Amino acid sequence: MSGGSYNYLCYVSDLEDINGKRHTLREMADRLAGLGYAQDAAAETEELLVMLQQWEIRAQVRSKRLADIWKAIEWWDSSDSGEDDVKDALAKYRGDHDDAGAPRG
Repeated sequence: MSGGSYNYLCYVSDLEDINGKRHTLREMADRLAGLGYAQDAAAETEELLVMLQQWEIRAQVRSKRLADIWKAIEWWDSSDSGEDDVKDALAKYRGDHDDAGAPRG
């Protein structure tokens, strides 16, 4: 068999592809570290894993903050709600409403 021992990690082409191979990245980092003379490549592979984890956390936080706005736009464009819902979602996102949902000011 030629290749494939690491799920063809060498052919990843985009973020989705590499993000889906975290387990394989871990295996590659461990393999490189085990060589003893590839510490720099092992460290950079480890750094990539850390970056993916950080990105995932940041993306989750931001998508949670934006979810109500995205929903309002999607529902407006589907004719299930209107522009006022978008404006309300934006006001909430921007902190223009108090905790009870009433406009500030």
